[in-house]
Amino acid sequence: MKAVTGVFRSSADAERAVRQMCSTGLPEDRITVLTPGSSEGKVQSVPNVTTEQPGMGKAIGALLGGAAGLSAGPLMVAALIPGVGPITAIGLLAGAFAGAAGAGIGAAAGGRAENAMTDGLPEDELFVYEDALRKGRSVVIVSAEDEAEASRFRKLLKAEGAEEIDAAREQWWIGLRGAEQEHYSPDGKPFGDDEKFYRMGFESALHARSRCKEYDQVMGEMTAQIEDLERQYPGVKVAEPFRHGYERGRDYYQQLCDERRAA
Repeated sequence: MKAVTGVFRSSADAERAVRQMCSTGLPEDRITVLTPGSSEGKVQSVPNVTTEQPGMGKAIGALLGGAAGLSAGPLMVAALIPGVGPITAIGLLAGAFAGAAGAGIGAAAGGRAENAMTDGLPEDELFVYEDALRKGRSVVIVSAEDEAEASRFRKLLKAEGAEEIDAAREQWWIGLRGAEQEHYSPDGKPFGDDEKFYRMGFESALHARSRCKEYDQVMGEMTAQIEDLERQYPGVKVAEPFRHGYERGRDYYQQLCDERRAA
């Protein structure tokens, strides 16, 4: 399965897109909707560790109900996301998103989502989804069986007013770039020369596999990424900006977690 994502300015826009996709015959269990805010009066928190993701399907605290035009079939999870707060995630990838994002969810039954938990969700885009939710937007994720179907879904989502995930990713970085440039270049050193690899490091630190781990736990993976980049870009200074960006990305995520705890 290949995930196709659209970011909508409101939950009403997302609901309209979902209804349109279902009207084409797309099964509801291949659509996941993420919206800011929770339909639950109380959201229970559990430790924010991504290592809890495998097997979480059997322990998800979920409600089976209708929302965003979906019937009672798909899974609905009320969760707390660092830097975002409460969200409602509906669909078979709901638990995958909540688990990979380090969210807290209650404990109950949900074993039928087990296979969907670890397949189809692009974890390297999670921080983009979170940023969209932080801005009050909604995210629709559709599972396509092949590239031809993925292309058709992209066109449909765009026709319904969706912003593509790549555009949302660029907007996320534009919002951070000024502060990162100032931090990286206090002595006037050109940020543009190193920005590409700095940003790669920053984004890598936000990957689900790296979150909530001590620095010494991720050093090996970070070093391997730097070595791969050095092979791809021989003779180019990669290590310093990538490492600097990685450390800033970790600080950024920690700040989001701290802000949530203080709220």
